[in-house]
Amino acid sequence: MHLVYADEQGNVFDHPELYGVARSGDNLVELLEDELIPLPAGATLVGLPHTRAIGMDPDSGRMQLLPGNYQAVGALLPQGFTRFYVPGYSKTDKSQKFPLFGYTAVVWKDGGFYVAAGQTDDPEPWNPENCDRNELKLEVDRLLGTYPDNRLYKHLSHCALEYECLTASNTFLQRLEGAVPVSFSCNAGCYGCISEQPDDSGFVAPQTRLKFRPEADEVVDIMLEHLKTPQSIISFGQGCEGEPSTQAKTIIEAIKRVREQTSLGYININTNAGLSDHLRAITDAGLDLMRVSTISALDDHYNAYYKPRGYTLKNVEKSLRYAADKGVYTSINYLIFPGVTDREEEIEAMIDFARRTGLKLIQMRNLNIDPDAYLELIPPAQGEIYGMKTLLEIYKQELPDVVIGSYTHVPPVARP
Repeated sequence: MHLVYADEQGNVFDHPELYGVARSGDNLVELLEDELIPLPAGATLVGLPHTRAIGMDPDSGRMQLLPGNYQAVGALLPQGFTRFYVPGYSKTDKSQKFPLFGYTAVVWKDGGFYVAAGQTDDPEPWNPENCDRNELKLEVDRLLGTYPDNRLYKHLSHCALEYECLTASNTFLQRLEGAVPVSFSCNAGCYGCISEQPDDSGFVAPQTRLKFRPEADEVVDIMLEHLKTPQSIISFGQGCEGEPSTQAKTIIEAIKRVREQTSLGYININTNAGLSDHLRAITDAGLDLMRVSTISALDDHYNAYYKPRGYTLKNVEKSLRYAADKGVYTSINYLIFPGVTDREEEIEAMIDFARRTGLKLIQMRNLNIDPDAYLELIPPAQGEIYGMKTLLEIYKQELPDVVIGSYTHVPPVARP
C-alpha cells in the first residue's frame, strides 16, 4: 500500500518504501486492506495544489513528509462509490483552498492504484466512459436545430460539451436522468456551492449559474423530449442553478402540461426543501420523486454549511414528510465527509431523521470541498468517530427499509 505522489508537472509516482496514509477529519490514519478497492473505471487522479505528500515508514510507523517538491495525490470517484478517507497531505500555503472536488485517498498496491472507498451503487449508468462524446455532439446539434429558440437547450449544451456534465449529456442522449434547470436564485448560501461563490470565499465555482428565468414552454419542450420511456427521469434542480422551488409557478405549470400529454417516466426535483409551501404545491401538481440535499440532521452543522435564508431544518423535514405522505418516492442527497458524517452524534441524528420523514433512499455523495476549510467551519466532534465503512453497516442494520445508494433511482415498485 505504497504512497502515491506527483511532481509539479502532474506526473504520478509510487514510492518504493513509504506507505500511503489518509485523513479522517483532522487525523492522519493508516489504511487497512479491507478499506481499499481497485481504482474504479471513470475515476481521475489529481494532484492536490499547494501540498506536500505524507507517507508512513512501515517499520517504525512514523509519518513523514516526502522530501522535494512533490504533491499529495487524490482520486475523484465516479458515482456509485463512497469514499472512506481523504488523502493525507500537508499544505505548503494554508491560505490556498483546493478546487471544489471530492478527494479520496489513493495508494499503489499489487501493481495498480487502489482507493479508500466502497461501492454503494451500480457505477455503470453514470460511468463517464459510457458517454460517447461523438454521439453527444450529434444529438446536441439535432436538438438545438429542432428547438432553435429554446434557451435552456443552449444552456445545457454548454454544460454537456464544456463541463462534461453527465446529467446535461443525458438530456441530449435522451437516457437515464435528464436535467431541466429553472432557477437563477437561491434561498441558501452553501459554503461549497459549485455554481456561485462570493468574491472573497477563496473558492472558484467550477460551473456557471443559469442567468435567466426560463419560460414554461422551454421547460415543457425538454420534459416531453426526455419522458419517452417508462424508466426515464427528468429533474429540476441542477448544479448549474439555484434552488428550483423558487420558481414554483413555472414548475407547477410545466408538470401539469406535461402530464396532460404523457404519463411516461418520472418527474423529480432536487431541492433543499426549505420552501415548504412551494414544495407542497409542486408535490400536488404531480411530482413523482423528491431528492433533498442535506449535510447533517443537526441544526448547528446544517446551518454552518447551508446558511439557510428564511428556513430551518424543520421546514426541510416538513417538506419531506408531506411528499412521502402523498406517495412521492423521497431520498436525500447526503453530502458526506470522512471523520464528520461518521461521528456518533451525526449517525444518531440521521437515523432519527430518516425514520421521522419516511425516507426511501439515502444517496451517499462525496462532498466537494477543501477539507481544512470545511472542518474549520463546522462544530467539533462530540462523540466517537466510527469510520465510514462502519457507518454504512450501521445504516443497513438500523434502517432496513431504506436503500443505501449513490444516485436517483426509479421506485422499485412500478406505478399501477
